[in-house]
Amino acid sequence: MRTDYMLYVVAVLLFTITGIVAVYSVEYQSLWIVGTAVLGFFFAGLGFSQRPKMKTTQATVSPPPPALVQPTVAEPVKVEEPPAIVETATPTIDITQVKGIKAKRAEQLKTLGISNIEDLANASAEDLAKKLQISPKFTEKWITSAKELLQKP
Repeated sequence: MRTDYMLYVVAVLLFTITGIVAVYSVEYQSLWIVGTAVLGFFFAGLGFSQRPKMKTTQATVSPPPPALVQPTVAEPVKVEEPPAIVETATPTIDITQVKGIKAKRAEQLKTLGISNIEDLANASAEDLAKKLQISPKFTEKWITSAKELLQKP
């Protein structure tokens, strides 16, 4: 049984005793009424403080509804397609292939603006170590490993 429920039961019993004493004539009646009422509130407060904390959940936000009014177009709009651009980019290597960098560290590096091996190879070991609050030895090893991965065909 939860602790807060037991404390609430004690509070209810004390309030019941307060009601009974108020109805019947007993010696030191006002002292009994005040004492049991104060203790009842005390135990009710303790029960409230011992209740389990509610878990917060994120509310899902639905996208706004589409516009009901459609724009009127007098003439159809012609869209010109841009010419196709052919780039011969070097294949990108995932930053987690660097020895010592796992997914969590890769996310930290992405927040610092290092999203690929080239960025890591060009980074300063000291600056990176200060930003991540780690030893520069680690960042030097990462940068060296990144440069080696770039040199491999």
